[in-house]
Amino acid sequence: MADTEFLSTRQAALRLGVSLGTVQNMVESGALDAWKTAGGHRRIPATSVEAMLARRKSQSASPETVASLDILIAEDDPILQKLYQATFERWNLPLQLRIVDNGFEGLVQVGQRMPDVLIADLMMPGMDGFEMIRRLRANPDLAAMDIVVISAIDSAEIAQQGLPEDVTVFAKPIPFHEIKGFMLGRLASRQRPVR
Repeated sequence: MADTEFLSTRQAALRLGVSLGTVQNMVESGALDAWKTAGGHRRIPATSVEAMLARRKSQSASPETVASLDILIAEDDPILQKLYQATFERWNLPLQLRIVDNGFEGLVQVGQRMPDVLIADLMMPGMDGFEMIRRLRANPDLAAMDIVVISAIDSAEIAQQGLPEDVTVFAKPIPFHEIKGFMLGRLASRQRPVR
């Protein structure tokens, strides 16, 4: 492919074997280089897609060299806990998973070892997700931790209760394809060489 060749989001998704939303997440996280046309369409350099495919190939060839992501999930529903566990295992990505069922336990786990990504429900017994996230974001030492909220609460109510601006919010049912794209983006950004 020529250096000047650009792909649409759809073409990049087909080439990478992922959903459109996953490619959009990869662009937003910086894992894929891209620019927008005057009409607002993303254009992704083919070289960026090829580089990601090459990284994937080398990661699958030598998994011991791939840094894993530490994922903490705060979710009180035992069925959803099992669903997270089973789905993350099926992805066969270098992820270490910890699951807690309330905000207080989430704080304890973060205190013991800060995860790369915290995935939190908002409605939990004891300390809810709103309070847990407010406490975590009040600590500047935890700024590098990504926080993703997955909730059935209406977006207007979430806005009224308030969450920090850097928190990514998804609605239930759990959008696993979006979460996978988020994880792939984080893993890819870790593998990027420092320029």
